Amino acid sequence: MALSNSRRLLLRSLWSASARACSDSASAIDNHSFRISHESRGLLLRDGVSQAESFSSNKGWSSFLSRRRFSTILTPNSSGSHFPLELLSKRNVIVSERQIGLCQDLVIPVTNFLNEDKGFMVLAGDVFDVPIRKDIVHRVVRWQLAKRQQGTHSTKTISEVSGTGRKPWQQKGTGRARHGTLRGPQFRGGATMHGPKPRSHAIKINKKVRRLGLKVALSARAGEGKLLVLDDLELPTHKTKNIVSYVKQMDNTKKVLLVDGGPIDENLKLATQNLHYVNVLPSIGLNVYSILLHDTLVMSRDAVNRIVERMHAPINR
Repeated sequence: MALSNSRRLLLRSLWSASARACSDSASAIDNHSFRISHESRGLLLRDGVSQAESFSSNKGWSSFLSRRRFSTILTPNSSGSHFPLELLSKRNVIVSERQIGLCQDLVIPVTNFLNEDKGFMVLAGDVFDVPIRKDIVHRVVRWQLAKRQQGTHSTKTISEVSGTGRKPWQQKGTGRARHGTLRGPQFRGGATMHGPKPRSHAIKINKKVRRLGLKVALSARAGEGKLLVLDDLELPTHKTKNIVSYVKQMDNTKKVLLVDGGPIDENLKLATQNLHYVNVLPSIGLNVYSILLHDTLVMSRDAVNRIVERMHAPINR
């Protein structure tokens, strides 16, 4: 199944010598037998997923590049060109550690809650493979934590404290200090000077910085192999054991964040409400602080497309 020079998909990954020898001797696989082993999927996710670039002058590929701002799903029946045999191989794929921050498109396998293969997905490199900037993440997290403070704290001034307005004793002759009221801050039950009053703790941060912070957080999870993409987040029943069995299959996972594109499925809400280590968010509510609180990020295909569209939308000034 040879590909023409104008329509071939180049995978620029650093393969080890053993993996290269295996790929040379691998035979072509039929389009209807589209399967990849669980070990291959784990290695693809752990090593940061393979990177792919498309070069073509064909009209079909030019239209694909024009829609590059949306993440796409690749399956054996995808129109436009043949699917690369290297991704359809049943052999284990051994890839050296990928360099993060090259803004190259990423190819990641798509599964479901039953770990069934649902093809592959191309993630936009300018969203999921940007350079890691800890200073940007720090600024965005500070902005989030400051903005969510209620600012309802309040103390009473001398005019608000209940008490008499009479002068406690005469000005001179008692040998005591002169006072004009018992509601001063030096008396028990008196006022608080320069105390907190209701106010907003929000700080200013540019929209470009906020957007870059979310890109950095997504790129960090993708580079660590802790970004999983599911075909959808729909559950057949509301039983909690469905989510528990899925989380148990993950390695080195303590907290999981599930992100869906639109409104959260009712069965998913009921299945996760008793699990303190699993939280659910719609794509519109995805933020940097929530990503950092969870070591594994699980997104639906619809959520990935909405996030990419949001990151490429023009900023309203």
